[in-house]
Amino acid sequence: MKFWDEWNPVMVMIAIEFAFAIVNLLLKKVVDEGMNHLVFITYRQCISTIFLAPIGYFVERNGRPKLTLRITCHLLLSAIVGTSLTQYFFLLGIQYTSATFACAFLNMVPVVTFIMALPFGLETVNLRSSGGRAKVLGTLVCLGGAMLLTLYKGMPLFNFSHSHAANYTMGQTMRLSSGKNQERWTVGLIALIAGTLLWSSWFLLQSNIGKRYPCQYSSTAIMAFFGAIQSAVLSLSIDRNLSMWVVKGKIEILTIMYAGMVGSGLCFVGMSWCVKKRGPVFTAAFSPLVQIMAAMFDVPILHEQLHLGSVFGSIIVIGGLYILLWGKSKEMRNCGTKVAGENEETKDQESQLQIINVACDSRRA
Repeated sequence: MKFWDEWNPVMVMIAIEFAFAIVNLLLKKVVDEGMNHLVFITYRQCISTIFLAPIGYFVERNGRPKLTLRITCHLLLSAIVGTSLTQYFFLLGIQYTSATFACAFLNMVPVVTFIMALPFGLETVNLRSSGGRAKVLGTLVCLGGAMLLTLYKGMPLFNFSHSHAANYTMGQTMRLSSGKNQERWTVGLIALIAGTLLWSSWFLLQSNIGKRYPCQYSSTAIMAFFGAIQSAVLSLSIDRNLSMWVVKGKIEILTIMYAGMVGSGLCFVGMSWCVKKRGPVFTAAFSPLVQIMAAMFDVPILHEQLHLGSVFGSIIVIGGLYILLWGKSKEMRNCGTKVAGENEETKDQESQLQIINVACDSRRA
């Protein structure tokens, strides 16, 4: 039982990143066919709301606390930080820079979350303990592997028939990116920094929400509802062409349904639960796995080329995650041992006090 309690969050986060990788695979296909990003986000949040609302109502109706104005404001802010603005800023960053450059920022989320969690006391670092040193080392190793994964290419490992065409297309993209003016690149850089800070902030905010409103299904459904409204308003303020809201084909319907129910539904519920169990840094540390797992689908299904840098980067990321998780586990065991020792000491003091009281009573008698 203790083994499952310790490793359940790890397995849940691996399953979540696996599901996110499938969402990215489907999203890549529908976006290539011309679907608007913000329209997709809006539909995704709507499906998530419809899917989670009845589950949250029936499953959590007995233990759900009262939805106060303060909690509602927190959930509204969580929707802005976790769904609407974060995804918009990352899309804007990709548009003005490049997808590779944007992935480098996304993989920095664990480190940014770790740094932001320290002032709020959500994470502590005791460099004198092996667990504290392992947390810092694992975070840095994970960041190094993520940067290698996205910024270093290396030699190709497979010989697909369309690899020359893909390389030519990539070269054209790089030339177009290098031809962008400095102003556009600066806007994209600012957007990516904002998106990274917002996504890291969501993990910290979710830690606070989990204490005040510990109902993952209900809170995620409310957050998705607010996110759908915000994304729709943002989309209509940018482009008022109503034809882009028409869903075309079975693939788009399947992608919206899966991304809504699993990607923005069950995955966010699982992440909220993991934040509650292990903290924001633990949950954010699994972010680079999305890119690794996406490559597992891209190579055999889409015949995308796999390069040596991706393999080395993936190995380093997994190694960094292992070090980080070992450090967290070590700290939790030390904390449990310390609490148990304090409880035992308290019991001894109570026993001694009880003996003294009995002795005093006998003397009085």
